[in-house]
Amino acid sequence: MSLSDDDLRKAREQASVLADALPFLRRYAGDTIVIKYGGHAMGDSTLADAFGHDVALLKLVGVNPVVVHGGGPQINSMLDRLQIKSSFVDGLRITDAAMVDVIEMVLSGSVNKQVAALINRAGALAAGISGKDGGMIRATKLTRTVRDPDSHIERALDLGFVGQPSAIDTRILYALSGSGVIPVIAPVGVGEDGQTYNINADTAAGAVAGALNATRLLMLTDVPGVLDENKQLIPELSAEEARRGIASGMISGGMIPKVETCLDAVKAGARAAVILDGRVPHACLLELFTSGGPGTLIRAA
Repeated sequence: MSLSDDDLRKAREQASVLADALPFLRRYAGDTIVIKYGGHAMGDSTLADAFGHDVALLKLVGVNPVVVHGGGPQINSMLDRLQIKSSFVDGLRITDAAMVDVIEMVLSGSVNKQVAALINRAGALAAGISGKDGGMIRATKLTRTVRDPDSHIERALDLGFVGQPSAIDTRILYALSGSGVIPVIAPVGVGEDGQTYNINADTAAGAVAGALNATRLLMLTDVPGVLDENKQLIPELSAEEARRGIASGMISGGMIPKVETCLDAVKAGARAAVILDGRVPHACLLELFTSGGPGTLIRAA
């Protein structure tokens, strides 16, 4: 069968892409990549479908992806339906006993299975699990303090059942990955007393990446990455440069906790972390298999 000139051109372009990707495929073969999935990449159906295919492709070419997902909009929708009001402090949802049950139901139920289904439909094998399964994410109650603007006295703020990871048991993750299964994790943890805790998805992904000594933590966000004083993307930062950026105010607002999560991950054992623009189609593949990923990479040194 003869090809038209246009078909031949497309075939040559595809072959060129595969040839260019070969060195990167070799670099990451057998490595663990932890991906925090959320934001616009999760809410847009086209991007969500592309994400499922990207994660499936990673597994098929010999990479071991582990997905940790969020679900804020879905939680908000369910709370609205149940007429449960919620409030936030520093981006953290104050979580009472009734609310933590709803959050677990949404994150570990519908959202978790939807994300796993995206990957399964793309041809790989994914299993949705909760951080509570097998005691994988051990958690403690997260505490925050606020300073009174008049008296300057600090007081403890009770966030309810909001937790932070205290330990990650990686056995179930290695068991799944070693069996050819991609773990898809809902960021819900369990305390020593069996209490369920709602954990920020970024924080959970960073803790998992550190515990697995992941080659990369990919944090899909709704921003291009870390920007300098001129609002230009910074492609790469060392951990020390990132800390100086926070101290100087160059890194500010909602970017601070994301950068701090990356710093915690590389300190705990991840080789590098990337704040990645999840609004860009195939952002994960661009970051791993080309020389110009759409984000900011933070290294340990």
